[in-house]
Amino acid sequence: MSGNLAIGIDIGGTKVAGGVVDDRGAIRHRSRRDTPHRSTSPSVVEDTIVACVEELLALVDPADVVAVGIGAAGFVAEDRATVLFAPHLSWRQEPLRAQLAGRIPWPVTVDNDANAAAWAERTFGAARGESHVIVITLGTGIGGALIIDGQVQRGRHGIAGEFGHMQIVPGGARCECGNRGCWEQYASGNALVREARAMISAGSPVVADLLGRLGGDLAALNGPVITDAAREGDPTARELIAEIGDWLGVGMANLAAAFDPGLFVIGGGVSAADELLLGPAREAFKRQLPGRGYRPEARIVRAQLGADAGLIGAAELARSGR
Repeated sequence: MSGNLAIGIDIGGTKVAGGVVDDRGAIRHRSRRDTPHRSTSPSVVEDTIVACVEELLALVDPADVVAVGIGAAGFVAEDRATVLFAPHLSWRQEPLRAQLAGRIPWPVTVDNDANAAAWAERTFGAARGESHVIVITLGTGIGGALIIDGQVQRGRHGIAGEFGHMQIVPGGARCECGNRGCWEQYASGNALVREARAMISAGSPVVADLLGRLGGDLAALNGPVITDAAREGDPTARELIAEIGDWLGVGMANLAAAFDPGLFVIGGGVSAADELLLGPAREAFKRQLPGRGYRPEARIVRAQLGADAGLIGAAELARSGR
């Protein structure tokens, strides 16, 4: 077994998930911590990373570990060492790799969490064998990553793949990024909840079943509740999911025009709706695709690795030096 293990750390808005990953993508051991609040100093986040790594190292022979990979939700510079900005953390121009160098005695790689998840899907999941892939994660917002000729494309400054902030509705809904009409305002978990709330606020009788699930507590409304209702046959929830799928297809058609991938992989929490989401997305994609009928069409599939993709991909990127 010597030398075939890597440690992956996936830093999200609520949790820091770690794992010892072998060269087949299997997670041998896990660690988890709460993500420090953004008001705390950067050193608190680094302490949390080190604690996860130390916990995992106690479960294996350290001689079998070759590298540590970190996937962070935020902008990671082209040096793959500096976090330019992380919305859920206090990192601003944070030299993360240098800060960890004296505390973790293995090579450390830092990357965007969506890049890490995409690499996991390409190596071990739904995109195995594909050379040109776009991975889209539908959660609170929209994350993404691009693989061309089998290589993750990070862009000149390291922050490529922010597909959720493509403008698809000029003058549309205001986005947290400061612009209007961004894709994630129409095809994300937040968009799903916003539309459901709008129907409830309008007093529409068609949301009675959905309200019943909440026990009248509107504050309990979230994406998973709507997705579960759709999977169990609630017609309004299915309509809401289908609308998200339509917008998903529109955005993917734009990406196909720019990058011509062979495959789209859809992950994130909203993807749990499976064909209730992907069916409408495929139809909208076909309608909006430039040159439709005269060009090959990319396949659209659901991601396979779920919430583990980020830590698996971070470990594999570190191990492979990608």
